[in-house]
Amino acid sequence: MFETLIESGHKGSRKGPIEAGVVSVIVHSAIVAGAILATIEVGQAAQSVRVDTALVYVTQPQHEEPKPPEAPQLTVQAFKGFQTVVAPVEIPTNIPAVNLQEKFNPADYTGVGVEGGVATGIAVQPGQVFLESVVEVKPALLVSTAPVYPELLRQAGIQGRVIIQAIVDTSGRAEPNSIKIVRTPNPAFNKSAQEWILSALFRPARVRGQAVRVLVEVPIDYTITAD
Repeated sequence: MFETLIESGHKGSRKGPIEAGVVSVIVHSAIVAGAILATIEVGQAAQSVRVDTALVYVTQPQHEEPKPPEAPQLTVQAFKGFQTVVAPVEIPTNIPAVNLQEKFNPADYTGVGVEGGVATGIAVQPGQVFLESVVEVKPALLVSTAPVYPELLRQAGIQGRVIIQAIVDTSGRAEPNSIKIVRTPNPAFNKSAQEWILSALFRPARVRGQAVRVLVEVPIDYTITAD
């Protein structure tokens, strides 16, 4: 009886692994199918994201180069001046042609005013820039300090004269945008010369008693003196 019970127990246990295997296959198949479907959905979602994604390229703003200041319009006609009679170098052998339309004004030859001008002069326009040679009252330096001597040039023993050009406005100050180095013995002097003329105070030029802007050229000497 004991052996029969063991044997019957052994035969009944053989059906368990088969059923468990079938269930395992079904479960694993479901898991694999689910993983495949999930992968496909993720891939489709990723593709849809890539399709909907737009790339935006931001261009850097282009900086325009600043335009250099326009050259001032210089007035070269003299004011309230006089004409000079020039004697011919060669004596003509025939009578020159006479222009009957030309008018003679004795006031132009009085010797009063600026040479090369006329007695009546011309009107002064606002903002005009005049040459120093044609104004009635020329600009003059009133207040200035000694220019700073660049130390490296001093140690090297380099000396010389800088010619600097600028427009002096109606208040007697040099306009910064008008400053120009005309001649220099060494470029290392240029910054010192520019700083000097910006700090200087001039007596304004005048035409018919009115202060005007005038173009000037100023020499600045750099000389090494013994201590």
